[in-house]
Amino acid sequence: MHFPHQRRNRRLGGVKSLGGFATMTASAASSQFGAAVGAHAFATIGPAGVVAVRQFVAAAVLLPVARPDPRRFTWAQWWPTIALGLVFATMNLTLYTAVDRIGLGLAVTLEVLGPLAVALAGSRTRRDFLFVLVAAAGVYVLVLPGPSSDYPGICAGLLAAACWAAYILLGRLVGRRLPGLQAPAAATSVSALLYVPVAAFLIARGQFTGAAVLYAVGAGVFCSVVPYAADVIALRKVPPRFFGLACSVHPVLAALAGLILLGEALAFHHWAGILLVVTANALAVTCSKWPGSPSVQSET
Repeated sequence: MHFPHQRRNRRLGGVKSLGGFATMTASAASSQFGAAVGAHAFATIGPAGVVAVRQFVAAAVLLPVARPDPRRFTWAQWWPTIALGLVFATMNLTLYTAVDRIGLGLAVTLEVLGPLAVALAGSRTRRDFLFVLVAAAGVYVLVLPGPSSDYPGICAGLLAAACWAAYILLGRLVGRRLPGLQAPAAATSVSALLYVPVAAFLIARGQFTGAAVLYAVGAGVFCSVVPYAADVIALRKVPPRFFGLACSVHPVLAALAGLILLGEALAFHHWAGILLVVTANALAVTCSKWPGSPSVQSET
């Protein structure tokens, strides 16, 4: 028997899930557009330089808006914030390194294995094992390992995937412990501090040209400010496993952004690999049962 308040909670849960999914999809589109913009600055300041500017821009925008007060942070708020800042710093650098070496579409497809891992965490069913095999087949078809393969670029993409998995879990945790946008603001500030030496080195060498900085600032707005804020808001509304469903669109959007903005035309096996990874990720999120995973209803 279902009482009116139970049905109302289900409807509210459904609305929150739909709103969270829409927010994450918009975040994905912004992130891939920004990554393509930032790639134009690689030749001048390199991936590390673009990431440095990204973090400075994000901190400059988010800090005045969120106005976190570190003096009031408890240790339960500080440790996930610091950890999230380290994840930001590593995830962005490894992803951009992969983009620089193997292209935007391939790099982001490897990175999306992180959300897939979150979706399958703790699962022991044969069906979920099948999803792992599909994703593995997708990665193999995508990169077709051989003597000419760029293994450093592939490894950078896989490390970015591990960071994305940590980002999902830490982002949800710190989003619950800090109100508003204080979580991404504080974590981005931690990441920005880590990149001060990088910026100082590039400035000393005179590599911060106007065009490069402009591209990097664009990447900061579309890849950092918009997604960090949107994801923290969305992760308050949906379970971390559901986050993976929206993440499934990232490889497709990245491939399209790479084609349109960077002229990166993918071969047939690249698209086939992307399709397999995206399918595995979407099916894992929608079909798998994750013991202990909070439901949308329990969040209401």
